Amino acid sequence: MRKLGAVFAALALVALAAGAVALKLTLDHGFSARDKPTAVEKLIARRLRYMSIPRAHTLAKNPVPLTPEVLERARAHFADHCASCHGNDGRGNTTIGRNLYPKPPDMTLKDTQDLPDGHLFYIIKNGVRLTGMPAWGQNTPEDDRETWELVHFIRHLPHITDKELAQMEELNPKSPQEWEQEEAEKRFLAGGSATPPSPRGTLDQH
Repeated sequence: MRKLGAVFAALALVALAAGAVALKLTLDHGFSARDKPTAVEKLIARRLRYMSIPRAHTLAKNPVPLTPEVLERARAHFADHCASCHGNDGRGNTTIGRNLYPKPPDMTLKDTQDLPDGHLFYIIKNGVRLTGMPAWGQNTPEDDRETWELVHFIRHLPHITDKELAQMEELNPKSPQEWEQEEAEKRFLAGGSATPPSPRGTLDQH
């Protein structure tokens, strides 16, 4: 019994020492959104996210039939509302996405694609606390249907085509600078300006 107590005491001292070292390194380095979450942070965050989703949503299946029209609406919705952070291709490689903490997941990968339909629905609708993921939509049948349509689109992301990505670029929100550039291009083409507009910088969406 004494030997077991000594082992536990030694383990406690090691844990305290490791904690003190980790605290010192954190205080010396500071907290930055540029850092990558540690493996422990990822494990805890995923577990807490899973525990926060009601069981009914774990078992829920997408009630919206998948049709080309549904996928087209969801693609347009995603381009307009979601691509600023997630990118048109769902990989999160955007100016905003790269600077969030934690960064948006690559939704084409297994960690997202293996989530149940109900989990994806719940995350879109209710957001994820302590991240950049907000809650979307209201508690209406119309908004819930749009959310389920987005679940279909997320499932489609690993198979998205170059043609679809090009269509989405046309639907991405434009910055004031891009609107100004577009108007300048129109004036030039209409003969209203002798100087061609400077090349337009594209949004980093995929």
